[in-house]
Amino acid sequence: MTEYGRGRGPEPWHPEDPLYGDQGRTGHQTQQGQVPYGGAPQQEYPQEPQYQQQYPEQYQQYPQQQYPEYEQQQYQQQQYQQQYQQQQYPDQQYAAQQEAYAPQQQAYAPQQQAYAPQQPQQPHPQGRPQPVYDNQGWDTGQGQYAAAVQADPYVGADPYAQQTVAGYPGEAPDLYTTPEAYPPPQPPGRRHLEPEPVEEETEEPETGFLAGGGGDSDDDGDEPGRRGGRSKGGKPKKRSGMACLIAAVVILGVVGGGGYYGYSYIKARFGAAEDFAGEGTDELVDVEIPKGALLGQMGRILKDAGVVASAQAFVDAANTNPSSKSIQPGIYPMKKKMSGAAAVALMIDPSKLNVITVTEGMRNAKVYEAIDKKLGKPEGTTREIALRDAKNLGLPAWAGNNPKLMDPLEGFLYPMRYDLSKDSTPESLLKVMVKNASDKYAEAGVESKAKELGLDNPLQVITVASLVNAEGKNHDDFRKMSEVVYNRLKKTNDVTNQKIEFDSTYNYAKGQSEINFNLKEAQAFNNPYNTHFIKGLPVGPIGNPGLDALTATLNPDHGGWMFFVSVDGNTTTFTKTYDEHLKLVDEFQERQKQKNGG
Repeated sequence: MTEYGRGRGPEPWHPEDPLYGDQGRTGHQTQQGQVPYGGAPQQEYPQEPQYQQQYPEQYQQYPQQQYPEYEQQQYQQQQYQQQYQQQQYPDQQYAAQQEAYAPQQQAYAPQQQAYAPQQPQQPHPQGRPQPVYDNQGWDTGQGQYAAAVQADPYVGADPYAQQTVAGYPGEAPDLYTTPEAYPPPQPPGRRHLEPEPVEEETEEPETGFLAGGGGDSDDDGDEPGRRGGRSKGGKPKKRSGMACLIAAVVILGVVGGGGYYGYSYIKARFGAAEDFAGEGTDELVDVEIPKGALLGQMGRILKDAGVVASAQAFVDAANTNPSSKSIQPGIYPMKKKMSGAAAVALMIDPSKLNVITVTEGMRNAKVYEAIDKKLGKPEGTTREIALRDAKNLGLPAWAGNNPKLMDPLEGFLYPMRYDLSKDSTPESLLKVMVKNASDKYAEAGVESKAKELGLDNPLQVITVASLVNAEGKNHDDFRKMSEVVYNRLKKTNDVTNQKIEFDSTYNYAKGQSEINFNLKEAQAFNNPYNTHFIKGLPVGPIGNPGLDALTATLNPDHGGWMFFVSVDGNTTTFTKTYDEHLKLVDEFQERQKQKNGG
């Protein structure tokens, strides 16, 4: 590889170039194994004494080294001088050169034969001066080749100029004069790539649909010069009137659409919101508002249902009504084509919300009335279905089996809010309520807790929870109240003789909610739910306990409480002895007389 072949200079000459690697003319070393000048073998020279002294080991191993580079340099120098003289003095010197050249040729041939079987060439160490040898192989003493070149009287001539010299017998052919020859080598600074020929720009006729030519569509875009609507020469194609017309239509469509969109946006943003007038038509539709919905989402739901003309109309009306913050999620029966203000007025009224809310401790009788009212059924419809189909509504196996139960579903209509729809029926609502209660009771583990609490069955757990929920006011009350129940149920109870004596049980048996009633009448009223008359728990729950009362029943206070009195209707006081209880009862009766003006 030439030294400039690896550097920043141009690429090296082609390997088939006769002067490829010519050090004598270019300063680059001849590649080993290259046979210049028509394949003639290179002349071999014996080692000089200087080299023998400097490298004795190598000289002993290889006594006869080849120096093709020196022979090549000598031969090239002679060729340059001959060519120059022939060009300057062709007539005078041709004959003399012929005569001088013939002995050299004869002397050169034996040397080639003599040194042909020598060892492969060994490269010289870099930096070694290169002596010049004559045709007999002796050092001429001229020193380095650079000095010889400086002594050349024709050094001013251009060695790279093309010279045409007629050949003569035995002369190596001039490989730069043949038509197939490579151009003479140029110095590295003068080398450059030849520019590629530029094709003449020609304009091709327009074809295709836009040009109206009806040409073959298979040719469109196949040629590189036609890509992007340009010809081979790079000139833009001419567009026909049809193309301009299509472009104009597209632009008008874009501008028109953008203008309409902008107008619609400005109107929706700054114009008055579209709204209906009045309370709406007679056509009803159920609208469900999800939990956590904001006014904007509510307005979109109402608009999609056909209730309001636009969501913005509803939002504007709600922003002007402070009560709009009280709108609850749920299902609202609403009329179509209502004004935004009418829709807001309906939704802020809790009675308009199409839901049924079962509160904690609520009795079944109240739940049945609410279902009949919401579904537009005759009074007593839901109660009749509940008593008739109790076993088909999903009660657990341990519930509803006692024939003395006033209502098998009591305690199993779980307290929560139930949204109604146009498909809601008494049966469907009762099934959902029973399922919710059964799931919560199973999750709390009432079956396993019953025996731990000293109760006979899981239904008694629900019964205690219903008593606690009816008499207590908060969770702390619930835990103390359940402790009172468990202590009065004990066989060691000689104060109340295992009677619970809760007023709420008497009221349930009577179907009332009275605080002041005749105690003697209550104690004489024989009813399986009246704890003033019977010992132990009532036959079944007296209401639907909530989760707070249920957990308090499963985890009582264990404070030893036996009695309690509601002092002011909001605060409940608990005592452990009967004497403390009597004192609290006297205080309560005195307050009641003052309250009633007695």
